[in-house]
Amino acid sequence: MVTVLGRHLMRCRLNATREGGSRLFPASPRTPLEMSPFGGWGLLSAFLALLCCTGSGEEAFEVRMWPEQLMVESGESQVINCSTTCTQPNAGGLETTLHKTLLEEQAQWKLYEVFNVSQDTDVICHFTCSGKQESRSLNISVFYPPKQVLLKLWPTLVAVGRSFTIQCRVPSVAPLEGLTVTLLRGSEIVYNQTFVGTTLSPQEAMVTHNTTAHREDDRHNFSCRAEMDLRSRGGDLVHSVSDPQALDVYEPAQDNQTVIIITVVSVLLFLFVTSVLLCFVFGQQWHQRRTGTYGVQAAWRRLRWAYRA
Repeated sequence: MVTVLGRHLMRCRLNATREGGSRLFPASPRTPLEMSPFGGWGLLSAFLALLCCTGSGEEAFEVRMWPEQLMVESGESQVINCSTTCTQPNAGGLETTLHKTLLEEQAQWKLYEVFNVSQDTDVICHFTCSGKQESRSLNISVFYPPKQVLLKLWPTLVAVGRSFTIQCRVPSVAPLEGLTVTLLRGSEIVYNQTFVGTTLSPQEAMVTHNTTAHREDDRHNFSCRAEMDLRSRGGDLVHSVSDPQALDVYEPAQDNQTVIIITVVSVLLFLFVTSVLLCFVFGQQWHQRRTGTYGVQAAWRRLRWAYRA
């Protein structure tokens, strides 16, 4: 037992000497422990030295990947960096089911490009140092950006004070989480909606909003903006805007109640005039039957006869 401890103590002494440190153990394993600088703690020091020196030949190191989070547009490529803190790794690389190309490398890092990322997948970076292997994995998430934003107004011709509808559709977008659709009148926000959900398959997002027409609405174009914020998941801020559309707004000449009143009064006046004319015509016919002629004509004749006389 003393011989084994002596050998370990000698190794630790040699390591300490190489590193430029002071001697913490006896110069010779045959030196009696009671004569060492540690005195009565010699056996305990020897045991701690044994534990400390065990496995000293293995070097602790880390494997790192950049970026640490990654979201890629479907079908696109991405550059990935694998690195290690080991100064002289024996081997290293990137494991993936995707097509990859090694762009550049040095002793402690390798730069890869992966192609045609069409679905969520994991890639693994690994290095071997002094016979020990360490690895790190990275999940690549796929997103479908809002490439097309469609705006619809109906009706497109509306009176002041009347309601109309604004509808915005964003087809084939994913994920919905973090997608915000904003309805705009010029640069003014009319309405916005932020979607929630974890569905990864592309789907359509739609926003419908009813509002009241104002006189100044015909001086502004309406538009729709779709914005996808992927920064918290390793992506970017992606947005797209629809084509602008105009709304025709007119001032009504008069309201419906006034139109109804005028129409009723006109009909009643027409009926009154018609009834008066009918009464006059029927009265003249009745008088003609009694006198044989119209009273106006008889009076005219009497006037002519009196003048001749």
